[in-house]
Amino acid sequence: MAAEVSLHLRAALAARDVGASSDFDLNPAVVLPENRVLRPASVLVAIQHGPAGPQVILTKRASHLRHHPGQIAFPGGRQDPDDRDAVDTALREAREEIGLPDSAVEILGRLPPHETVTGFQVTPIVAQLIRDFTPCPEPGEVAEIFCAPLSHLTDPARFRIERRIWRGTWRNFYIVPWGPYYIWGATARILRGLADRMDQCKP
Repeated sequence: MAAEVSLHLRAALAARDVGASSDFDLNPAVVLPENRVLRPASVLVAIQHGPAGPQVILTKRASHLRHHPGQIAFPGGRQDPDDRDAVDTALREAREEIGLPDSAVEILGRLPPHETVTGFQVTPIVAQLIRDFTPCPEPGEVAEIFCAPLSHLTDPARFRIERRIWRGTWRNFYIVPWGPYYIWGATARILRGLADRMDQCKP
């Protein structure tokens, strides 16, 4: 990945923390219980050099999964008892889901935690790849591994707001489509947070 892109990402991640994000950000009428208990999880926002520039590694989740079946997602999942911290969780999940070795990853920083409608508090860990690897999808969880341009996913103009009925009421959410892939929900909201930070920290 180009040095200037890496520096831009580091500056964006170091920018003033605007607080946690949520799947409910665009739905102010939703009142969440103050005593709710969220399960810790992490995702790896892994960025590698591609033929046309930096690109983000994404997955399409298997259709039989309980949470977010068939959706576009970062490699990631819930924290295990043996995980030391959020970074450890993200790296372990990336090893398991896409075959990404720890030695190929350089951590750049993290984004504020994100609350999902399924009751997880997800910490997005942003990293760059420092060497090539051969993606290997875990067949029980991952239907497909693909990459999308970082420039597309971090351009605020590419995002739209759509809505659908969820638990009997309309729910608004971000989408950032790319090619045949409908990127929405928590993944799109996390990317929108990164896009806003990078836009504010333009060199």
